[in-house]
Amino acid sequence: MEFAFFKGFATSAALIIAIGAQNAFVLRQGIKREHVLAVVLVCAVSDALLITLGVAGLGALVQGHPSLLAVARFGGAAFLIVYGALAARRAFGSETLAASIGAPMSLRAAVTTCLAFTYLNPHCWLDTVVLLGSISSQQPEGSRTAFGIGATLASFVWFFALGFGARGLRGLFERPMAWKILDATIALVMWAIAASLLLGH
Repeated sequence: MEFAFFKGFATSAALIIAIGAQNAFVLRQGIKREHVLAVVLVCAVSDALLITLGVAGLGALVQGHPSLLAVARFGGAAFLIVYGALAARRAFGSETLAASIGAPMSLRAAVTTCLAFTYLNPHCWLDTVVLLGSISSQQPEGSRTAFGIGATLASFVWFFALGFGARGLRGLFERPMAWKILDATIALVMWAIAASLLLGH
């Protein structure tokens, strides 16, 4: 049981601690100190839901219906392309700090955007539902729950650390150029992920 827990924690951590659309959004909100608790909770709870579905066997069902993944792939790519364009516009726009940071985002907009980064991102589904679900199915019958709990805890630890830890970078981002570099990086990440989705990688 303990081995399954730590295996779930380590596997989940390895999958989510990477530069991606969801993490980039959480980082930006953390630096801005804007609706951070709501954003990290949405990410962590959503991951918990998807991991639970994967451990419960949904991953096998999704693998058996590739058309579902195809729809998610193109929809997710379109969303990432648009969000990347908005980040690029901020990066190459006005030199003022307010423009670099961007207009304040309402709680509803932040939560909606976060949900989109989670549920419209096929990579998120593949990592949590399909991959973690497949690995959990290889565990002994009585250890699958422990694996899922470990994987879920890793998600909570990571998103809270990323969201609230980003506040320490606030001093660096008092300079408009730092925001522009961050937004340019975010734009490139979004477009790279969108390209990988469209190319089927």
